[in-house]
Order: sequence, then C-alpha cells, then structure tokens
Amino acid sequence: MKKIVIRVQIKCDKCRSKAMQLVAEADGVDSVAIEGENKDQLVIVGDGVDPANVTLVLRKKVGRATIVKVEEVKKDAEKKSETTVQWYPNYPPCPQTVWYDCESSSSNPNACSIM
Repeated sequence: MKKIVIRVQIKCDKCRSKAMQLVAEADGVDSVAIEGENKDQLVIVGDGVDPANVTLVLRKKVGRATIVKVEEVKKDAEKKSETTVQWYPNYPPCPQTVWYDCESSSSNPNACSIM
C-alpha cells in the first residue's frame, strides 16, 4: 500500500471535487482525502497507484500539481502482528467463576449446589 501526497492548485470547491473524482477513478486507489492548511493537498492511499500518472491527469484536467511525498503504508494485519502483549506477573490471577445449579423443583427454594 502506498500513501501519496500531491499538492494541487485548487481555486474553488468545484475544482476540489473534480480533482478528487479524477483521483478516485484511477486504478488501485482505495481512498482519497484532502489535507493541508489551504486544503490544497490530496492524500491518496492505494495499492499499485502510479503517482506520476495521477499527477499528469491532474495537471491536464485541473491545473498545477506536484508530488509532495510517496511512502509505504503497512496494512492493519502487519501492525497487529508487530504489537506485543504485556503480561503483568505481579497481579493476582482472576478469580474462578462459580456456577450454581438451583433447581426450582426441589422442596427447598434456597437449595443450590455448586456445579
């Protein structure tokens, strides 16, 4: 998975939605978001996305576009496998659960036996 940040010269909301639509139609794009102080950066996440091709399409249809950053993003499964579980040996173990079998058919309503 790649995370690509492209700065696009966006003048209005119509241009912003047009740029997002163009990027979303590209092959391999999973998600598109807008970031930056001026909301002029498109963040594209996907597998097999060609940053140069996306930038070229944006230049033709929207205006000036430059690649800011391209980085690899780890998947959630890889992140979960890297996390470690901490054990706290000084804590006492959890108490056992005791199950009671209270039969309503018995003559004594308070007669319950441990299972």
